[in-house]
Amino acid sequence: MGNLELFLAILVMSLVNLFTRVFPFLFFRKNELPKPLVFIEKFFPPTIMTILIFYTLKDVDFALYPYGLKEICGIFFTLVLHLSVKNYLISIFFGTIFYMGLVQYL
Repeated sequence: MGNLELFLAILVMSLVNLFTRVFPFLFFRKNELPKPLVFIEKFFPPTIMTILIFYTLKDVDFALYPYGLKEICGIFFTLVLHLSVKNYLISIFFGTIFYMGLVQYL
């Protein structure tokens, strides 16, 4: 792949990314959001947190050593972090980093 193709690929990806971020602001006013978008706006962050918890615990065998201790510590750290900061983005980001650190280094 040459430089021109790489440049065009980056340009297209940038425009698509920009469009997906600008789209809601172009077509919807804050007071006129459709009900499904209001639901998504309100419940999307907790839904992502729940999906991450299930993903973390899906392959854990609590009967074998270390008994899911890394996963439980990661979830507990994320819970404490979220209750103290109350910011989903920070909780998800730093909770994931903490969990990956436990998995990789312990």
